[in-house]
Amino acid sequence: MALLDIKELQAQVEDKLILKGINLSIEPGEVHAIMGPNGSGKSTLSNVLAGNESYKKTSGDVLFDGVDLCEMDAHDRARAGLFLAFQYPVEIAGISNMYFLKAAVNAIREHRGEKQLDAMEFLDVIEDKKKLVKIREDLLERAVNSGFSGGEKKRNEIFQMAMLEPKMAILDETDSGLD
Repeated sequence: MALLDIKELQAQVEDKLILKGINLSIEPGEVHAIMGPNGSGKSTLSNVLAGNESYKKTSGDVLFDGVDLCEMDAHDRARAGLFLAFQYPVEIAGISNMYFLKAAVNAIREHRGEKQLDAMEFLDVIEDKKKLVKIREDLLERAVNSGFSGGEKKRNEIFQMAMLEPKMAILDETDSGLD
């Protein structure tokens, strides 16, 4: 069974139809690149998959791991294992990366029926992933993406992805905003 199965997806933003019958099937472990000129619908597809309410599915089916993705709210999509990284990562003032990640990791673990990580277990995972991604400790102590350079924001997203271990990651404009 496909991890992501899109059939005849049509979607619009405001009153403009952008996606006109998209079909896509992605199996676990596959890597796909969706390319096209500006305005061709790449980011629209990402926003529909993310559950951005400004983007409306008008017809078609979108199944993620066999479940209707469009019936899930954005939080449930993340808990189910869908990770989305956008062109301009959001800043979350007042929430440290460490706090944000611990809450996100434990929400996903709870959704999977796994035991939540205590502080020491979480720090062990942080240390392993820090080495993998080569992220600086001071970035983890700061508010999520606040005052980060473009490259730091992208590295932080990669770190988040490593921590959350999603079933699928959708990366929109991964090379924009780099230092």
